[in-house]
Amino acid sequence: MASRATAVTRPRWNRPRPEGRARRIRDLTAEARREAAVIVRGLHYTVGRRIIFDGVDLDFPRGSVTAVMGPSGSGKTTLLRLITGQLRPGRGLVEVEGKDVAALSRREIYRMRRRMGMLFQNGALLTDLSVYENIAFPLREHTRLPERLLRHVVLTKLQAVGLRGAAWLMPAELSGGMARRVALARAIVMDPDLLIYDEPFVGLDPISMGVVLRLIRRLNDTLGLTSIVVSHDVREITAVADYCHLLSGGRIIASGPPAAVAGSDREDVRQFMHGLPDGPVPFHYPAPEYVEQLRQAH
Repeated sequence: MASRATAVTRPRWNRPRPEGRARRIRDLTAEARREAAVIVRGLHYTVGRRIIFDGVDLDFPRGSVTAVMGPSGSGKTTLLRLITGQLRPGRGLVEVEGKDVAALSRREIYRMRRRMGMLFQNGALLTDLSVYENIAFPLREHTRLPERLLRHVVLTKLQAVGLRGAAWLMPAELSGGMARRVALARAIVMDPDLLIYDEPFVGLDPISMGVVLRLIRRLNDTLGLTSIVVSHDVREITAVADYCHLLSGGRIIASGPPAAVAGSDREDVRQFMHGLPDGPVPFHYPAPEYVEQLRQAH
């Protein structure tokens, strides 16, 4: 990917059954691949005994902003790690631009990531580098652009997010909203085809959130990107998303345009979309009976 702010440790995994993967690849039509930049079919993934995904099917249409929503712990960030090749599924298919991510070599995964931009949850700026050098970092790592052209690219991306005047500030001198915009400029500096946002609104004030929302929509349309936005800020992300997928209990419980998802009759979908405290998603984490557990303490 365009940013290497954090190192990735590749975990152990159980490889999907070859025949199952081959069947899912055969079932995908040429039309499906033309319409979707990322395709997920029959995705299963567990951590220990905990089921994260239990047969998930997803499409992320090209040129669109697609929101992935769900309660905390529903696997939203895990899904991004599977798409970017940081994790591999226990079973199922994750395909990016027609390529089965699980079948790629390490070198091929790195090549794929160069066509992706990633906005991390907290920006992940390199604290010892200026704003300018943070954005220039991917270019210095992956290209041999002459300094004059590199400078032109960096300032162009800063102009796109409204921070060209902050080029020589340090990350410690930035507000939270400014830092998020700098991270976004870095995410697009390699001109990616796919732009991924992991909880881009965390910790932002209403004005900064509005600016980031406008940038998500504007950059997607201006640059012809495919954008995937993971968020649980329902009102904000549904205002700019073309499609929404709602994760819960290891499955997709709703998919479609934001208005259709918000109007669902399912109780669990309504609880999440309207922020209801009571419903199928419980307040308490699973535990033994309260009185019984108190007695065991003695």
